[in-house]
Amino acid sequence: MPEKELVVVSSDVLPEVVHKVLEAKRLLAQGVCRTSTEACRVAGVSRSAYYKYKDSAFVYSEKMNERIVSFCLVLTDRAGLLAEVLNEFYLLDANILTINQNIPIDSAATVMITVRFNDAAADLSGIIGALNRIPGVASVKIISGK
Repeated sequence: MPEKELVVVSSDVLPEVVHKVLEAKRLLAQGVCRTSTEACRVAGVSRSAYYKYKDSAFVYSEKMNERIVSFCLVLTDRAGLLAEVLNEFYLLDANILTINQNIPIDSAATVMITVRFNDAAADLSGIIGALNRIPGVASVKIISGK
């Protein structure tokens, strides 16, 4: 059996049923509808068509081309420090994707933060510098997404 090939096609050439399936998927993902039956009813698509296309139709997002970077930070054990770090990412127009914080040992905790920068040309050395200037940030390293 040949491998599946993904293609990007303009939405204006797709049949209406695919648009309705995508709408039903969006309704489910955003929690507007709780079941696929309800989402199909609201979107105006049959359940059989929904199940036929749901695993094959996806909305392409320009955000997929943006830069995703994972950081490893060592933070001193101080109340509010992680909030300051997250605020700095906000100021840098970054979308936080994941946060994994370990329990502090010897008054320091390792925190892994993965972000997506809306500006693909974001200056990573400047970002590291901005994070290092926050009092209580002991170190910052990029672990992926250079």
